[in-house]
Amino acid sequence: MRYGFGIDLGGTTVKLAFFEENGACLDKWEIPTVKENSGEQILPDIAAAVLAYIAQKQLKKEDVLGIGIGVPGAADPNGVVPVCVNLGWGRKDVPKELGALTGLPVACGNDANLAALGECWKGAGNDNMVFVTLGTGVGGGVITEGRVLTGINGAGGEIGHITLFPDETIPCNCGKCGCAEQYLSATGIVRLANEALALPHEPSVLDRGNITAKAIFDAGKDGDPVAKAVLDRYFDIMGWFLAIICCMVNPDVIVLGGGVSKAGQMLIDGIWEPMQKHTFAPCRNVHLAIASLENDAGIYGAFKLALQNFA
Repeated sequence: MRYGFGIDLGGTTVKLAFFEENGACLDKWEIPTVKENSGEQILPDIAAAVLAYIAQKQLKKEDVLGIGIGVPGAADPNGVVPVCVNLGWGRKDVPKELGALTGLPVACGNDANLAALGECWKGAGNDNMVFVTLGTGVGGGVITEGRVLTGINGAGGEIGHITLFPDETIPCNCGKCGCAEQYLSATGIVRLANEALALPHEPSVLDRGNITAKAIFDAGKDGDPVAKAVLDRYFDIMGWFLAIICCMVNPDVIVLGGGVSKAGQMLIDGIWEPMQKHTFAPCRNVHLAIASLENDAGIYGAFKLALQNFA
């Protein structure tokens, strides 16, 4: 039996996991993400953690097929990161640097893409799917025939920055205006609610303030008229957005993850009709599913990337 590591840099800490070659996760732990001095210590800290684990388990390096690692930014097909603002990095050849520090083969990809690969492999997806993460932003990944669609510059699957409303004047975090992320993220749905509350409306529990995406879904479930109207608009935009993706990719399944996906069946039921309405007929035979791996999708996908490259 050979082993390997899956590493996810997409959160507030570095998540590490140790896997058997068959995909069984044997161990998980976290270390701090030290971002000072342009994140110069991040890869050395990861290398130290990996080497310490190998020594602790009395493994030989030849027992380890390699390391897969996901980063919160674009990574080209060779795993080179042109810039990663969240970590303070400029251009960084992650496979080369981490490989030199550990003496192991390293494969690197975008964290959202690798979360998609994780759901494809061990979660709610399959070999032809799109993963849509609905959190503070909107991210995702496209899987075709079991492999991540990376794109020439590593920006494949950046679906949150598809322009939906070109007349929008408020800029997205990316600098463009009218991106899907501005309406369909957890912060986006709160924006839609605040816009509705600024207009004449029936009394609503949302008038109390401290609005969150969860509060909007809960109020809508209880029949609150403003929340229901906000959700109807959200579902229509989401259906339109997913229809665009279906026409481009023609996936078998779309997996929804992130905090908003905790609405579960209510989210799927709300999206289904507008998605069917807007989707080109040959692409309508698509399934919707809620992600099942939650915060572990990235480590599973990272290890799967290592398997695809080194097993």
